[in-house]
Amino acid sequence: MTVALANWDFGTVFRLIRQIASLRQEDMSAITGLSQSFLSMLESGARRLANIDKIIPLLERLGVPPHVAPLSMPGSTAQGHLPASGPYSTLVPAPAWESPLGIAKRLNTTTTSNTDPATVAVLEQGVAELVDRYEAEGPNHLAPEAVDLRNFVQQLLDGQQPPRQREALFRLAAQSSGLLGYMAVNAGREAVAEAYCKEAEELAKAIADHELIMWTYGTRSLNAYYAGRYDQAVQWADAGLAIDPHHPQAIRLQSNGRARALGKLSDRSGAERAIAAAEELSSRHAVPMGLTSCISFEPYGRARTLANAATVHVALGNAPRVLAYADQIDELVEESDSAWSQALVRLDVATALLTGPRPDVEHAMVLGRQVLEAGGGPPIRSVVQRAGELHARAEDWRDLPAVREYGDALRTWQSAPQTRDLAKSAKMARLTEQRRGTSDAAHGRPGRVPSHPSTRYQ
Repeated sequence: MTVALANWDFGTVFRLIRQIASLRQEDMSAITGLSQSFLSMLESGARRLANIDKIIPLLERLGVPPHVAPLSMPGSTAQGHLPASGPYSTLVPAPAWESPLGIAKRLNTTTTSNTDPATVAVLEQGVAELVDRYEAEGPNHLAPEAVDLRNFVQQLLDGQQPPRQREALFRLAAQSSGLLGYMAVNAGREAVAEAYCKEAEELAKAIADHELIMWTYGTRSLNAYYAGRYDQAVQWADAGLAIDPHHPQAIRLQSNGRARALGKLSDRSGAERAIAAAEELSSRHAVPMGLTSCISFEPYGRARTLANAATVHVALGNAPRVLAYADQIDELVEESDSAWSQALVRLDVATALLTGPRPDVEHAMVLGRQVLEAGGGPPIRSVVQRAGELHARAEDWRDLPAVREYGDALRTWQSAPQTRDLAKSAKMARLTEQRRGTSDAAHGRPGRVPSHPSTRYQ
């Protein structure tokens, strides 16, 4: 009986029941509600009972125990089983196969993108143009364009893209945030700069772009440097170097990050080691000789590395080294379109001329006035700060006409709205730093200036 039920052979089931209970087909017909003629065909094998709606009531009338029933009975947790083959196998529910159209729709949804390759290419060109235009137009003019670019990239990221395009958008988002961070440094917006740099760092980490992460640490070091937090500037540079000390991006971290901050901290040996490391890396990698854009994502060119070395030796009071580095890059700087670099190198040389036992105050003030008269390019924090530091270093000679003239020119130059705001936000060097040059001169410390200093900056 159990085997017959398992095989859904109800003809055999009815016959066995009749035999056991001594029932006639007429009796079984009354019990099951099936006609006698249909019961006869079932028992002979001529027909099969396949209607589940009839089978379940039939099993209930016959009192079939749930554990042997081929189907789940009402109120029972037992699982019925349909035959694996034979005419009843058609009653097995079909697997939930999807239709080809449904599969195609899902594939289309998965691979659909709100960003095509052409859009990515246009955005990449937009980043490159911001870098190329930066030194000519400055942060105040370009920041709104950079913000628009960053916001548009974010709109695209809020949509859907395949992995490769999404990675490209993450890189563009990191780069545009990084550019805004660098611009904020130059505009004297320290907190904004740090926020943008943090965003750029996290976006770059999401796609494991180590080169861009190192660049971001360099910008954070720059921000700390101009805020006067020199220890922190070294720490940010070290964090970037820890990623890959041999990478071309390490040139920026050594020369612009570690060396300049260590110079401000009067760590002569540490600063000189950092410069040497930057120069050694420059010789190992194919870096350009010319003056690369300060905001570029590319590794530092050799000229920019040497310009940073000159700034380091200004802080260390080593005028001969300042003049030597300035002479090496003079032609490259003067031939470049970078008004900032021209201004900064001239101001470094002018400040160096005030150190040593025989300071050349007249020459220093002439160089300073040349920078102010030329304008120094769009106003940025580094130029404004260094121009102010030059005036502070000349304080001991404030009664000389040349110093008074430079002071008057500086006040006029700083009266322009954007320059005035930068002068207020920039944290000028502490008094001890302002007076160190004259103190060196009084005590004959390193920094002796030749009797006839270089005439390249006259």
